[in-house]
Amino acid sequence: MTSHRPALTLSPVVAGMMRLSRWNLSPQQRHTFIRRCLEMGISSFDHADIYGGFSCEALFGEALRIEPSLRDKMELVSKCNIVPKQENNPARRIGHYNSTFDHIVSSAERSLKNLQTDYLDLLLIHRADPLMDAAEVARAFEHLRAAGKVRHFGVSNFGIHKMQLLQSRLTMPLQTNQIELSLLHWEALENGMSDYLQQQNIAPMIWSPLAGGRLFSESKPQLVTVLRELSQKYESSPAALAFAWIARVPFGARIITGSGKIERLREAIDGRSINLSRHDWFWLYRAARGYDVP
Repeated sequence: MTSHRPALTLSPVVAGMMRLSRWNLSPQQRHTFIRRCLEMGISSFDHADIYGGFSCEALFGEALRIEPSLRDKMELVSKCNIVPKQENNPARRIGHYNSTFDHIVSSAERSLKNLQTDYLDLLLIHRADPLMDAAEVARAFEHLRAAGKVRHFGVSNFGIHKMQLLQSRLTMPLQTNQIELSLLHWEALENGMSDYLQQQNIAPMIWSPLAGGRLFSESKPQLVTVLRELSQKYESSPAALAFAWIARVPFGARIITGSGKIERLREAIDGRSINLSRHDWFWLYRAARGYDVP
């Protein structure tokens, strides 16, 4: 039985903002990038409090301030609970996770301030925390929702049991699990996660769909060969085919791109329109894994 989920609208392709601080764009150039994404139908922007050393959300907010009316045309996603180490701080000698009520609420409020917005469309717990008190996380979610500061909630990089645990304490459904999936990282297809998400009618958000660019290196020559051959058959780029391979999995994935290049975003959009055959999907799967299915 599938559960009813209040509607959360995310664009099929999501613009990932993890590297925004590295793009060396002026506020006006960032504003232009946001507008071009929206014109292409990419209305969702993926953030995390820690991206760019806690700078990316503020850079985005600075650009959004140029044309605040764009906020009504987009969905803003953020994540929290990773606490990076600080070499000169004895209390932060190692990186760790913090999923307490106070940390979640303060992180969300800081994201709101940096993004120049009154609410987040979606807030995710960034990483599975072994010390997570699910009831405390649920209390933070309820507090933020009641205050109108966050409309929907989900998780990132969670396993099935952690998701089930957190959901058992919530009165609202988890909307997504942000997971890694690519032709070089297919564990979610084999460890039960893809089946669980489909069973629960939860559309995942996919990060690193091109494996950080390693997908096209010569370390997997057979995969590169198949991508090139199929790109001729489908009259598309190898990158678009890699996006199409993910989109073919029947769980309604939203694919996060991490590039500031409009052409790469366009390839992700194009990939969703490729009708990749079952045979060719498995051909890529075999080339990626290096062996046939049993």
